[in-house]
Amino acid sequence: MKTKILKTEQEYNEACERIYSFINSSANAIEPNTPKGEELELLSLLVEKYEQEHYRMEAPGPIEAIKFRMEQMNLKQADIAPLFGGKTRVSEVLNGKRPLTLKMITLLNRYLGIPLESLMSGNKEVKLEDEMKEKLLKISSIRDFLSGNRAAII
Repeated sequence: MKTKILKTEQEYNEACERIYSFINSSANAIEPNTPKGEELELLSLLVEKYEQEHYRMEAPGPIEAIKFRMEQMNLKQADIAPLFGGKTRVSEVLNGKRPLTLKMITLLNRYLGIPLESLMSGNKEVKLEDEMKEKLLKISSIRDFLSGNRAAII
């Protein structure tokens, strides 16, 4: 296979198949500084780049992240109640009736290892007034950052 930038779904699938064949064809580990190792590393980088461009995965919302982590750690609401300030509050948050506070976010990150990005994304209530948005967008470095950051909510 000729190694090149992946531009089509077919090229992507062929690269994935090649990686799969490398991994499953050898009983021995593929050494990094061999021709096979170099090709495998290059194909992996190309596949990763293609996936980042075409299969962008967003971080889960805060509630999904908390529930997923609870499932992973086999926790019940009562188990994590101290992080929320009580059993009633954890129930309210997990049912979407109460937003997470900064303290809750910090504690969930610290004690359950939930990434801050997951805990802070999805909060649609935090918005900037139109007048303030316009002021920010007049600053070239902020405008440039937001135009390059597809995930940013303007």
